[in-house]
Amino acid sequence: MRKRLFALLVVPALAMLAFAAPASATANASYREYVALGDSWTADVFVTLPPATQFTPLDCAQSTSDYPHEVAGALGVETFRDASCGGAATPDFTQPQKLPLGGTNPPQFDRLTPTTDLVTVGIGGNDIGLASAVTKCLNLLPVSTCKAKFTAGGVDQLENAITASEPKVANALQGIHERSPQARVLLVNYLAGLPASGKGCWPVIPIADGDVAYLQEKFLHMNAMLARVAAANDTELVDTYTPTVGHDACQAPTVRYAEGLIPISASNPLLLAFPFHPNGAGAAAQSEIVLAAVQRG
Repeated sequence: MRKRLFALLVVPALAMLAFAAPASATANASYREYVALGDSWTADVFVTLPPATQFTPLDCAQSTSDYPHEVAGALGVETFRDASCGGAATPDFTQPQKLPLGGTNPPQFDRLTPTTDLVTVGIGGNDIGLASAVTKCLNLLPVSTCKAKFTAGGVDQLENAITASEPKVANALQGIHERSPQARVLLVNYLAGLPASGKGCWPVIPIADGDVAYLQEKFLHMNAMLARVAAANDTELVDTYTPTVGHDACQAPTVRYAEGLIPISASNPLLLAFPFHPNGAGAAAQSEIVLAAVQRG
């Protein structure tokens, strides 16, 4: 599904130009070498076209206005490498990632060095399959069917996937510490893309309320898993969820931090986020929250 969304939204629009506002630099930055790792909720929160290719291939759909770019600009770091890539999961940290248009993103860990002193990482959603689960819950009728499919036979597939992903994320964090032993490592969780109440907004987002409630429950369990892993692996958790509650995809375009099925930019129709991903306001919120955590250091 992630590949189809890329082809639908990004490839036809490559001829359009968009411009990202630069982050303000902060003098006397305390970090010199910042590496960002992660999936599409890190890389392409706001699809600035054409996608950035300084650090990753074009079909990673990495944006120059993603939160790592904004944080790096605000900190004024001397060296910055953004390895984040749409569709990434934990295996892509140590193995090349095959991309939608035939490209390959090198292992994200290749950007880490012994002198890296700051790392942010956002990962886990694709290991669990939560993004694909959301698309499978789309329904032309306001009838809950998705939860029943994912829990058929008394087995909760998404809950099992969350449990299975916990050691994968733990291994990833351990791998970062091994490669960059002097680095401060921050694990960034997922902002509030779904209504905290569990009540949806069908037909604006065609997912029945019962399925929205189920997906929100799994979303919270995923973030709780990330918190456990961070605490157990000498890693700071950056909570982008709590401060963004009330800005989910069911809110008005000027309020929401994440998009639904049909993305709408409140500021510029040429600047669109991917469906079911953070938008420009979400990117700004992520940047602010992550930067505040870094500066609290």
